Amino acid sequence: MFVTPAYAQAAAPSGAASIASFLPLILIFVIMYFLMIRPQQKRLKEHRAMVEAVKKGDEVITQGGLIGKVTAVRDNELEVEIAPGVKSRVVRSTITGVVNKTASVAANN
Repeated sequence: MFVTPAYAQAAAPSGAASIASFLPLILIFVIMYFLMIRPQQKRLKEHRAMVEAVKKGDEVITQGGLIGKVTAVRDNELEVEIAPGVKSRVVRSTITGVVNKTASVAANN
């Protein structure tokens, strides 16, 4: 009924077999890194650079869908004019895109 110690020891994997059993897990992690983690880090780095490059006069889009022109830049927030005479303070990290950059507009004229 019970397994003898000799059979139990024979069933234990050897050194090469134990590494081979972890190989699929390692392969899955590598695939996940290149398909999910690395692209997300790249997008985050690009977003951070875009947010840091925002300056006065740029037209931006917020996560809430507001489009406005930056009128003042502070450490962690921007003042955005969303309508004539209507200004709103927005946290920098909530900027999702820059519609018009002031430098590119000046270069085209």
